[in-house]
Amino acid sequence: MTSRLPAFAARCLAALLAVASGLAFTAPSSNDTLRIGSKRFTESYILAQVLAQTAAPHTPTPPSVLQGLGNTAIVYEALRSGSIDLYPEYVGTISQEILKGDASMSTQAMNTALAPLGLGVAVPLGFNDGYALAMLEDTAQRLGITSLSDLAQHPELKLGLSNEFIGRADGWRGLAQRYGAPQAPVALDHGLAYDAITQKQVDVIDIYTTDAKIGHLGLRVLKDDKAYFPRYDAVLLYRLDVPQRFPKAWAALQKVAGSIDENAMIAMNARAELQGVAFDVIARDHLAAKGGAPVATSATQDPSKRGFWAKLFGPDLARLTRQHLALTFISVGLAALIGIPLAVWVFPHPRLRAVVLGATGLMQTVPSLALLAMLISLMGVIGTVPALIALMLYALLPIMRNTVAGLGEVSGGLRLAGQALGMTAGQRMRHIELPLALPTILAGLRTATSIAIGTATIAAFIGAGGYGERIVTGLALNDGQLLLAGALPATLLALLSEALFEAVDWLLRHRRMR
Repeated sequence: MTSRLPAFAARCLAALLAVASGLAFTAPSSNDTLRIGSKRFTESYILAQVLAQTAAPHTPTPPSVLQGLGNTAIVYEALRSGSIDLYPEYVGTISQEILKGDASMSTQAMNTALAPLGLGVAVPLGFNDGYALAMLEDTAQRLGITSLSDLAQHPELKLGLSNEFIGRADGWRGLAQRYGAPQAPVALDHGLAYDAITQKQVDVIDIYTTDAKIGHLGLRVLKDDKAYFPRYDAVLLYRLDVPQRFPKAWAALQKVAGSIDENAMIAMNARAELQGVAFDVIARDHLAAKGGAPVATSATQDPSKRGFWAKLFGPDLARLTRQHLALTFISVGLAALIGIPLAVWVFPHPRLRAVVLGATGLMQTVPSLALLAMLISLMGVIGTVPALIALMLYALLPIMRNTVAGLGEVSGGLRLAGQALGMTAGQRMRHIELPLALPTILAGLRTATSIAIGTATIAAFIGAGGYGERIVTGLALNDGQLLLAGALPATLLALLSEALFEAVDWLLRHRRMR
């Protein structure tokens, strides 16, 4: 009976892959679908919805919105590679962060520099959303701080700045040099920084000047008295073929130019961050007030009127579950198809085995977001494919290590017995060693699946979906309930996978006993 075990396991794996493949995504046709990206903060989410709803009546299929793709580097790489067609950006970011120029670059100069890349700048939206530093009003008043020059005189203050602001060409490094600021900032997610400063865990944070919580939390925006920050007028950064591919939609988007002033943007951000209104609802209401004719959307209920359970069992739950299952089981299945044969091949060669296991172990030390960024740069695409590759690489180590460990537990006497019976090395592996190692191999698959379920939440940072979408949005809005509504299903899925593997382990033990 044990000789049938590898075939049984192979059938289980094939069935698992077939089910997961059936759960995979159906990507819209890139020729017919306008793909709009957004960064991972509230304003970018809203603007992406405004653009999508404006273009929707004029496109053959509804526009696809890839939300919360990450920082500038990831979203720009997605645009440059053709994974998205356009996204809302800011002239200061384009001139200094993307083109590595200076703040005085004109729109014409930007377009001249971007044209060889097949990109362009157009449609100024009508408002400036600049960077600034802010602190609690009572703290600033007590210390007599009104400007960035004043801040530089207080090295004892703790700065909590976003990762992107710390690393940007127009961010902290240049600002510290301009003002001679001695502080060493700590990195904080922008969505969490407001909680940190209200709890006085940090003294100063970076803000966007259209953030709704500035006035709500009583923050003092420090004056940029040496004029370090450039203007960050909102515009569209787009691929030059968009006007030809979507002429009617592009004509409709031109009408958005100048339609959003700073007060309107602050009000829209406030509805999202302070009232919990959905991004698509905010966009729809804004366009309706401006006399536009956006299409109706499916998520029209105001989340501010919903509790945790409504967020948990929202209309997106089935889609996110399908995507998360596909990401998990396809990646683990691929890792098993690669890792198990590779472990079997290197097992008889101790030095080669050590090198291969060391290389797979090294992959575990690479931060997940860094690995995704590298894969996007190498492959030129975002979404499902780089996410699957990253998850597969992380799943290789437990699968290969357990396969090697299981084979190592097979006694030498059994191998000699098979040799005495005239079996070849391949026959001994198939009929003796692999069946005996199967419980340990399954334990490796079990571990890899649990790791993949948790790690798959990062896929949302590059537009691959899954429960991470809720987590990313919850971070942007500092919405603990939405964060939990994304984390809890992932936890339940991990528990279900444990129950599934426990059932398979029981079945195998039962068959061996028979």
